[in-house]
Amino acid sequence: MLVCGLITSLQAQEARMDVAVYGSTPAGIAAAIAAAKNGNSVILVEPTDRIGGLLASGLSWTDARTLESISGAYQEFCMRVERYYIAGHGVGSPQHEASFRGLHGEPMVNLRVLSDMLNEAPRVRLLRKYQLGQVEVGGTAEHPLIRTVQFVSATGSVITVRAKVFIDASYEGDLMAKAGVSYTVGREGPDAYGESLAANVPKGGDRQVQGYNFRLSMTANPDSRIMPQAPPGYDREDFVGVLDVFASGKVKKVFSGDHDGIYRTHLPLLPNGKADVNDTPHAPVRLSMPDINDGYPDGFPVTRQRIFDQHYYYNVGLLYFIQNDTAVPKNIQGPAREWGFCKDEFVDSGYVPPQLYIREARRMIGQYVYTENDTAKATNDVRAKLFTDAIAMGDYSLNCHGTGREGTRFDGKHTGEFYKSIPPFQVPYGVIVPKDVGNLLVPVAVSASHVGYSCLRMEPTWMVLGQAAGHAASLAILQGSIVQQVSVPVLQDRLHKDRLATIYLTDVRPGSDLFPAAQWFGNRGAFHGLVDPSLTTLVKQKQIFGQYSEAAPGHEVNPREKIDEVTLGRWIAIAEAEGIDIKKAGRLKGKMRGEVLERLYQVKYPEPKKKK
Repeated sequence: MLVCGLITSLQAQEARMDVAVYGSTPAGIAAAIAAAKNGNSVILVEPTDRIGGLLASGLSWTDARTLESISGAYQEFCMRVERYYIAGHGVGSPQHEASFRGLHGEPMVNLRVLSDMLNEAPRVRLLRKYQLGQVEVGGTAEHPLIRTVQFVSATGSVITVRAKVFIDASYEGDLMAKAGVSYTVGREGPDAYGESLAANVPKGGDRQVQGYNFRLSMTANPDSRIMPQAPPGYDREDFVGVLDVFASGKVKKVFSGDHDGIYRTHLPLLPNGKADVNDTPHAPVRLSMPDINDGYPDGFPVTRQRIFDQHYYYNVGLLYFIQNDTAVPKNIQGPAREWGFCKDEFVDSGYVPPQLYIREARRMIGQYVYTENDTAKATNDVRAKLFTDAIAMGDYSLNCHGTGREGTRFDGKHTGEFYKSIPPFQVPYGVIVPKDVGNLLVPVAVSASHVGYSCLRMEPTWMVLGQAAGHAASLAILQGSIVQQVSVPVLQDRLHKDRLATIYLTDVRPGSDLFPAAQWFGNRGAFHGLVDPSLTTLVKQKQIFGQYSEAAPGHEVNPREKIDEVTLGRWIAIAEAEGIDIKKAGRLKGKMRGEVLERLYQVKYPEPKKKK
């Protein structure tokens, strides 16, 4: 038996649950709700007093590339955000339009929606402001099991949680680490996984992680604006270096929706004139600070707080200097002073988000390590590599805002920065499963290389991975098995019924009667190799705005098209390999593609007869 951590307390209580989730990130919330849907008792423990992770702390311009990639718990969240604006302002109102189908909600609205989702799950017990304490691990050497986890409040009260399955949904992977699960921090070299984007680092890698910054919420509306104040310990000498950047002409404005400013105000704006302000890639002056956050993942609370404070000081102090120092050119300072923090956002934390944007921390070394190679196109195909054990899919680029810095904040550049476009990709079950601990799932600090992690680290992907973890936990309990032995086909069936896509299909969306059948066949390769890869050079994705584009070409099912003999033969072969009696499906030749899929699927999973 292994017990990690030391605490003492005069107050103690115990909670026995089916599932315990640590971290009320969007992934943690989705995991808790999914487990509760299956009838499990769930405790969701949040170390702070604010749920929702970055979705409720400034990250409102969602990191997804196409609307067709949104499914599952994240789609439910977006639909609720959109309904909120419709209910409050009407269909077609400026607020409704600015919400972009619910992907662009104000932080306060995102928080409210996530809270509502939790409140509608009565089997979920939410515990706020309890820090992770002791972790007791027992079981066997081959399959260790987490026995208990203690959580400690600021007043010293302790809750000992006994659960059948634990889920670590924290950004940092703290529970995973305390349970003794293998993990890594930093970048690997090319020798590790043969990745083209891997850093030129010594064998064994380095400790550099992607840069952090605050996702500030700001507005240029004078009626709802509050001007930033100097942070504690402010010293103008720390920021005078930006004056040389302005004098050189490298930066002509401070706030910009493009790549020519410092504080990137994503355009179009959020509802009610708010902006999600982020780091600007490749800019001369950045908000992210990758040269100071390498100690964060494994850092003690005091170390993490110091890194948090340094980011706060720089992100807020630089803005205060630019807006108020008399040495700043008027043509720069004037437009910059039009922006301020939002009066109705983050009031309790000085109008700045209470959470830092932790883009990358620990990464588990699990059953499967996801790498750059897993995002590449399959041979002679427009689709990415096929994973028959997929539990989610994502659609974003491989991207890193940098892991280090040469020079100062004002005369250097980020190192380790990369951006690479990839096709929509699948995520296999093994990335959330430890190699050994039999009752733990990790949907955020997932098993991936530094490069592979860079496309998985998006809230829409994390949230559906959390949803998958919640269902997997329930299935492990139902089967009386460890998480490594969960039946993935059964899990996939549950996920599809919960409107979660495990493969990217642009014209058969969640809610369609054909969705389960199309997803089932897609996971078995039915749509791989059907489209000439040259299509992507002939049919370009049209940009909507920002990072958003129309659907990726060549990823259609075309359910209303008559099936050709070659495709029919392939689909029949897949069906027969799965034990489907083709004769029971009736005549398939000359039928529509969607009808063929539905008939074959119904033989495999016949609908229960309705009672008279």
